[in-house]
Amino acid sequence: MEKRVIVFLVLSLAIIFGYEYALRELGVIPQQPTTSEPTVPSASQAPSPSVISPATEPSSVPAKETAPVQSATEDVQRREQETGSTAAEAVEVETNLYRAKFTPRGAVMTSWELKRYRGSLAEQPAVQLVRQGGKFPGPLAVIPDDAAVAKELGQAIYRVERDFATLDQTHPTGHLTFSYENGPTGVRLEKQLTFHAESYVVDVALKQSGLDGSMNVVLGTNFGIVDWGEGFIGSIGSASLVDGKVEKETPDSELERKGAVQWAALQDKYFLSALIPKQSSAVLVKKEGEKLVSTVVRMPAPSTGATLGFELYAGPKEFDTLRNLQIGLEDTIDFGWFIFGSWDVVRAVAKPIFYVLRFINDYTHNYGLTIIILTIGIKLLFVPLQYKSYKSMKQMQVIQPKVAAIQEKFKEERDRLNKELIKLYRDHKVNPVGGCLPMVLQMPVFVALFNILYMTIDLRQAPLGLWITDLSVQDPYYVLPIIMGGTMMIQQKITPTTMDPTQAKVMLLLPAFMTFLFINFPAGLVLYWLTNNTLTIGQQILTDRFIFQNRSLLSATDAEAEKK
Repeated sequence: MEKRVIVFLVLSLAIIFGYEYALRELGVIPQQPTTSEPTVPSASQAPSPSVISPATEPSSVPAKETAPVQSATEDVQRREQETGSTAAEAVEVETNLYRAKFTPRGAVMTSWELKRYRGSLAEQPAVQLVRQGGKFPGPLAVIPDDAAVAKELGQAIYRVERDFATLDQTHPTGHLTFSYENGPTGVRLEKQLTFHAESYVVDVALKQSGLDGSMNVVLGTNFGIVDWGEGFIGSIGSASLVDGKVEKETPDSELERKGAVQWAALQDKYFLSALIPKQSSAVLVKKEGEKLVSTVVRMPAPSTGATLGFELYAGPKEFDTLRNLQIGLEDTIDFGWFIFGSWDVVRAVAKPIFYVLRFINDYTHNYGLTIIILTIGIKLLFVPLQYKSYKSMKQMQVIQPKVAAIQEKFKEERDRLNKELIKLYRDHKVNPVGGCLPMVLQMPVFVALFNILYMTIDLRQAPLGLWITDLSVQDPYYVLPIIMGGTMMIQQKITPTTMDPTQAKVMLLLPAFMTFLFINFPAGLVLYWLTNNTLTIGQQILTDRFIFQNRSLLSATDAEAEKK
């Protein structure tokens, strides 16, 4: 029986921690590219939706584009002379949720800070979602198909109008309008952004004239990806919902997704940005370099006077916030299998547990205490299964001498050995897998809790108390993992076993291995495992003392066998 348990544990751990490696070796997950920095396209290259010459870095102009670009350059110089500055001044928008900055040059976003979330470093009072640097077009850049016009719009300084000073409950909505017009070329583009005081969603409306073909709206490069991280951190990079199917893979180079695009996003473990088009469109995703990915939404250019509308979401992966948008963005929070899968059984278990976790926290206001209470509740729920498992192991321990005798007697007759063992188990009413089955039934709950405690933003920077200031990262002093390893050793000592002394000594290595493994796990997950181990120890002691104390399983099973 214990050999089966060992095999079960080893296989489970192998699946959990070898899953990503195996997929990479099989080619299901693309290998990370070796290049660390992307090359900047030259000015003579025609900008495409996936490779676009930067709007913030002027470059030389090829002769074939002289006329329109000269007109645009003269217009830029004229506007700079009017403002008395050679650099376009940033336009800032601030709400209770975020602080955003835009530049009139190209009418793109340069900063988006989430005020309610601190950065991972002490000097970061807010989370910055916009990747700093000028090698890539900024979020909300508009790139037409025509290369010359695209360059013109990227270099142009837009006229800025706004109808608000601050956004709050008194003034919940405000409009920021960027407009550009070039008389000689007939190119005109107006980009109006509508902000809401209590929402991470920005409504965007585009009007144009003089543009043909498609308009490529840039979501950005790494916009929404704060930390790539390592290990079990969920899907990071591009994500989109096309034709009702969520796609999360990031390509080796670039890809295009066509169909009914509901949203296109860039995400990490806790944050994301997403473009939500209202017209038919396509999504273009490109890997720009190592840990660099860009996303563009291609939409048809509106006719003159018509409006092209879409929405931008840039914020945390808060389940309720995303669900209330009613477009499936909450599916970017992976409640399924650990990294890339979608185990429906686990997802079905995880969401109710997640609701219960938040319900308890509404009263405790401490996620550490919430995890302890939730673990106690789950432990009570599985008491009948765990009792049956413990009883089965006890019974196997009682009849182990008879099992060993049969194995020795019929060691040369395989078929006879199996028949005699089956007869022995039947006579004594012992199920040889009875101790393992309850563990299998509890696996979906464990995996669901793993995902909840590892993936949801609710635990990010949530303190337990004392030295544990963030349940989403590892214990800085390794206190919880060490105590957890100690409880595993105690649990192993008091658990019934049929192993010989040599095998039992080998099994003592398991607590050490698990301790080493859990050192780098989030403190919230280690706290759950520690609490579960402690409750299991208490349950086994109570079961031994009050249920099996005056009961001889050997005499009971022997008596039944003698009757037969």
